Amino acid sequence: MAIFLGSIADDYTGASDLANTLTKNGLRTVQTVGIPDPSLALPDVDAVVVSLKIRSVPASDAVAAAASAERWLRRRGAGHVLYKICSTFDSTNAGNIGPVTEALSDAAGGGIVLVTPAFPETGRTVYLGHLFVGGQPLNESPLKDHPLNPMHDANLVRVLTRQSRNAVGLIDLTTIGAGPGAVKARLDALRMAGVTAVIADAIFERDLETLGEIALETPVSTGASGLGLGLARALVRSGRISSGGATTADAIRPVGGLSAIVAGSCSKATLHQLDVAERSMPVLRLDPERLLAGPDEIATAISWAGDRISAGPVVIAASAAPETVSRLQSLHGREASGHAIETATSIIAAELVERGVRRLVVAGGETSGAAVDRLAIPAFLIGPEIAPGVPVLRTIGNAQGDMLLALKSGNFGGEDFFTAALAMMH
Repeated sequence: MAIFLGSIADDYTGASDLANTLTKNGLRTVQTVGIPDPSLALPDVDAVVVSLKIRSVPASDAVAAAASAERWLRRRGAGHVLYKICSTFDSTNAGNIGPVTEALSDAAGGGIVLVTPAFPETGRTVYLGHLFVGGQPLNESPLKDHPLNPMHDANLVRVLTRQSRNAVGLIDLTTIGAGPGAVKARLDALRMAGVTAVIADAIFERDLETLGEIALETPVSTGASGLGLGLARALVRSGRISSGGATTADAIRPVGGLSAIVAGSCSKATLHQLDVAERSMPVLRLDPERLLAGPDEIATAISWAGDRISAGPVVIAASAAPETVSRLQSLHGREASGHAIETATSIIAAELVERGVRRLVVAGGETSGAAVDRLAIPAFLIGPEIAPGVPVLRTIGNAQGDMLLALKSGNFGGEDFFTAALAMMH
C-alpha cells in the first residue's frame, strides 16, 4: 500500500475528525489505532491517519511515539506528514505541540513548519496569531476550564514559543490573502531570521487552501483538520489522486446488534447533549466520586444497562460540571482523577460490547481513546459525516467482528448529536 499523505493525530477523536475531513475532500482514508500490526490488511487508500494518545503524556513519550509513526508513514510513501493537533491548541507550557513539531521537522531534514489550528467550519479561527473559539478568544472560551489542559492564553505565538527550542514566527492574514507567492516570500524571510515554526492566520476556507498548497511542498506541517482540508484539496488539484478503492458506502453496511452511548467529556456541549438525549432514551449519570472510590459504581452501571439495553439504546455518562471536576482534581489530583474516569468508562464500554453492543457512540477525546484501546480495535474505515468533525467509523480487524462507532470530541456536534449518530449507524 502506497499513500500520498500521512498524518499523526494526538488523540483518537481528533484522528477521526481529520479522517472525516480528508474523505470529504476527495481522499480515500483509513484511520489506524497506533502503528498497525503487519498482518493487518488495509484497503487501498490515499491517506492514513495514525491515531495516538500523546496530547497529555510527557513530551519525551510523545516525541518517541510520533517519531515511530512518522517512520512507518514514510516507508509507505507519504511525501508529507501532518501532525494533527486539536483545533483549540490543547497543550501545556511543556508541550506537546512544540516538541513533537520540532522532532518531526528534524527527522525530515529541518526547514520551516506551518502551524495552524484554524478550522472555520467548527468556529476555530486565527487572526494576528490569536485563536478564537466560536468568536471568543481562547482564554475566554470554555477551554479556560478544560479539565486536563486549561488554556489561558489566546496568543499562539507565545504559547508555542514556551514549548519550543527555536524561534516562532507569524504569517498574518494580509500576507495569506495576497496568495502563495507572498506567503513563500514571508516564509523565506522568517527562515533567514532563524524561525523554524510559523503560526499562520486563517479565517476562511480559502486561507486554508493557500496554506495547504504551500505546506504540501514541505515535508511536515502541524495543524487541525482545517489544514488537512487545505492539504487534501491541494493533492486533488495536483492530479495525483486516482478513483476507486475504499468508499464511505463501504463503512455503513449494517452490523446489527445493540446500541449504546458512553460519555466522559465534561464540555458544555456534551453536557447539553446529554440533557437532550434524556428526553428520548434512558440516561444513567454516574457519580464521579464513587467512580474514584472503587468498582461498585461500574458494576451498578453495567447492571443498569443490562436491564434496559435490549429495549433500545442506553446512555451512561461520567460527565460532570466544571466545578465538580475541579473539586475532584483538588482532592485526588488532575492526572489520577482523569485516569480513573477514563478507565471506568472504558471498562463499561467493553462490557457493553461483550453484551452485544455493535453500535457505540463515545463522547470525549480521552474517553474515546481509552475505550478503543480496551476494545483493541486496530483500524477504522471512514464513513459519512454525522456532524462537522465526526464521521461514522467501521472497525477493521477487531476481534468482536464488525462494529460501527462514533468518537466525538467533547465540544463537537449539535444538541441532538446522540440521536443523529445512532440514526446513521444501522
